[in-house]
Amino acid sequence: MHAMRSGSEDRLILEPLADGPLSEFRTSVSMAELKTLEVPVQGMDCAECALHVRQAIAALPGVESVDVLLATEKAIVRLDPSRVDLPAIREAVARAGYSVPESAVLRSAMMDRFNRRMSILLVVVFGLVLGIVVAGEWLGLFDELNRRVPLPVGTAVVIACGFPVFRNVARAALRRQITSHTLMTVGAIAALVVGEWVAAAIVVVFMRVGDYVERFTTESARRAVRELTALAPQTARVERNGVEVEVPVAAVNVGEVVIVRPGEKIPVDGEVVAGLATVDQATITGESMPVEVAPGARVFAATIAKVGSLRVRTLRVGADTTFGRVIKMVEEAESHRGDVQRLADRFSAYYLPLVAAVALLTWLISGNALATAAVLVVACSCSFALATPVAMLASIGASAKRGLLIKGGKYLEALARADVVLVDKTGTLTLGQPQITDVVSLNGMPAPEILTMVASAERYSEHPLAEAVRAAARARRLSLSEPEHFEAVPGAGVRARVNGHLVVVGNRRLIPVTESLSIAQELEAQGKTLLWVALDGEPVALLAAADTLRPEVPAALAELRDLGIGHVELLTGDNERVAAALAARLGVRYRANLLPEDKIQVVKDYQAQGHTVLMVGDGVNDAPALAQANVGIAMGAAGTDIAIEAAHIALMREDWALIPEMLRIARRTMGVVKMNIAFTALYNLLGLTLAAVGLLPPTLAAAAQSLPDLGILANSARLLRQRFGGAAREACSVARVQ
Repeated sequence: MHAMRSGSEDRLILEPLADGPLSEFRTSVSMAELKTLEVPVQGMDCAECALHVRQAIAALPGVESVDVLLATEKAIVRLDPSRVDLPAIREAVARAGYSVPESAVLRSAMMDRFNRRMSILLVVVFGLVLGIVVAGEWLGLFDELNRRVPLPVGTAVVIACGFPVFRNVARAALRRQITSHTLMTVGAIAALVVGEWVAAAIVVVFMRVGDYVERFTTESARRAVRELTALAPQTARVERNGVEVEVPVAAVNVGEVVIVRPGEKIPVDGEVVAGLATVDQATITGESMPVEVAPGARVFAATIAKVGSLRVRTLRVGADTTFGRVIKMVEEAESHRGDVQRLADRFSAYYLPLVAAVALLTWLISGNALATAAVLVVACSCSFALATPVAMLASIGASAKRGLLIKGGKYLEALARADVVLVDKTGTLTLGQPQITDVVSLNGMPAPEILTMVASAERYSEHPLAEAVRAAARARRLSLSEPEHFEAVPGAGVRARVNGHLVVVGNRRLIPVTESLSIAQELEAQGKTLLWVALDGEPVALLAAADTLRPEVPAALAELRDLGIGHVELLTGDNERVAAALAARLGVRYRANLLPEDKIQVVKDYQAQGHTVLMVGDGVNDAPALAQANVGIAMGAAGTDIAIEAAHIALMREDWALIPEMLRIARRTMGVVKMNIAFTALYNLLGLTLAAVGLLPPTLAAAAQSLPDLGILANSARLLRQRFGGAAREACSVARVQ
C-alpha cells in the first residue's frame, strides 16, 4: 500500500499481498478525518455489476462517495474510518453477490493468451448452439422433446443448469433490486408454468452464455489497461555497501543507486550518475525513436536501456514514478464519466420497468404466455450499460500506450465538442529557449568570427540570451577564448576583454547606435530580440534571438482548421510586438501582456458565451487556465507533477502533431459510442416488438439477448487499432531528420 496526497486528503491504495490475507494490507494513516481506500472486487462482469457494488458500499454509514472501476476491478471508497472499516465493506460487497479477495490474484501473459483462446472457442460454441436452436425451432424438434420428457425432469434440468443465476437473482430480490437476469428468470419460470421446459432450459443456457459473452467483452476492455500495467518493472539491481543486490522495486529507497544493464527495464525515475545508453522511452512518451542519455539526464521507470549500461540515482519509486502516475490515471479514468455515460445509466434504470410493462401489456392484450416470456427474455439492459464504457476504456487504454493520458471519458466527450482552442506561447508553441537566428555584420567581419568573439565575451554570463549565443557557437564547433576581464551590466549586457580587445554586447542602452538600420527594424518587426556588438568602442555587428517555433506547429494548426476549429487564439505574457509577429505568422488571433489570472478570465468569457474551450499549455504557469478550461491539454508532461495534476489530458512528449490527433481520437470515440447506443436501442426495440407479437419464441429470444454485447465489442475494438497520422506528424518527422 502507498499513500497519495490530494489536497488535505490522504489516499490509501490497498493492494493485496502476494502471499497474505487482505487483513495484512500495508497501511499508512494520517490524521485527516476522511480516507480513501482502494479495494479490489472480484466477480464484476458488466456495468450493471459495478452499479450493484457501488450501491451496496454507498449504503454503509460513514461512506461519503464510491467509484467502482470495472476495468481494474476495484472500488475507490471515500469514508470516515471511525464509522466504517474494511470488514464492513467486504461484508457489503459479499451481500451484493461479489467478493473482496483474501489474496492477490496475479494475472500472467499466459493466462491472457488462454483467455483469448477461450473467448474464440466461446464464439464458436455460441454460433453452434445458436444454429442448433434455430434449426430445432424450425423443424419442431423442441416440441417433440417437450412431449417425450416429463415436466418434473425438465424442471430439474433447468434448476440444475441455472442455479448460480437463480441464486443471484434471489439475492438481488431480497435487496429489492431488479437485474436483467431477473426478467429472464421470470421468463424461464413462465415457460415452465405453461409446460415448455425445453424453452426454459434454452433460456438458461443462453443466460449462462450471455454471462460469458459479457465477461469476454469486459475483459477485452480491461486488456489495454492490464497490458499497460504489465510493463511495470518488478525488481531492481541496487548497489548496497559496494555489492549489487537484486530486490523488489518497492524495496528501493530514494537516493540509492540502481544499476541497469543493456536490455533491462529501468526500475525507477532517477538521474543518470554514470554510463551512456540508448533508451527506448515508448512506454512513457509513445515515441518509437530511442534517445541517448548521459550523466545528468533524467530517466523514467519502465523505459528500456537498449544499448549501454547506466547507474541511476533514484528519485522516485513505484506509484510515485511517472509511469506509476500514468497507470493510476488510466485506472481511474473510468470514474470520470461523461454525460453520455450518465444518460446510459439513467436509461438502464428505467429500461427494466419499461420491459416489465411491455410484458404485462402483451399478456393482457394477447393472453399469450410464451410471447410474454419472450419479451422478458429478450430484454437486456447490460448492452446499454456497456455501450459507453467499453469504447471509452478501449480508447483511453490504447492512447495511454502511445503517451496520451486521458483522465476520463467526460474529457473525451468535451474534446469532441470543442470549438475554441486557446494556446500558450512559451514552451507550448515555441521551444521555450531563445536561439540565435541572425548574425549581421556591420563592417564586413565574417559571421563565424563575430560569433566566436561574442560567445567568448558571454562565456560567464548567466543570461538566457548569453546561453543562446554559446549554444550557437557550440553548434558550429567554434573555439572560444578565455576573457581577460568580464563585467555584467544588469538590464543592459556585458563588457569583456577578449584577446586584448574590449568587446561590449548588449542593448542600445549599453551601445548607443545613432543611425537607424533597416535590417534592425525588420528584425524587430519579426518580434526578435536584438543584441548589439561593439569592438573597441565601434559597433561592428548585430545578433537577433528568438524563441523558436516548433516545426510541426503550422501544419498542426492547419489540421485543426480542417477539423472545423475556426477559432484559435494565442495567449501570452509577452509584449505586443512579439505576440503580433508570431500570431501573424501562424494566422491566429492573439492577446498579449497577460497574467495567469487574465488567461483564466479569457477562458471564462468564452465559456459564458456557450463555447467549449480547449486550452493547450505546458502545465507549469498555465495550470489554472488548464484546470478552468472544458479540456486542458498539457504538453511534455513526462516527469512533471503539476502538468499531470492540472490538465485533463497530458501529452507525455512535446509534439504538436498530437493535438489534432487527440481531437480525432475524441470524435472517433464518440462516434463509436453513439453507434453502440443506436445499435443497442434499435436491436432491443426490434426484439421487444417481435417478441410481443409472437414472432420471436423464447428460445430464439434467449439467443438474441447475447448478440448486442458482441456487436458492441466488435465496434469498440476498432478503437484499439487506431492509427496515428496527419500532416503535422510528417512535418515533425522531417524536422527530426534534418
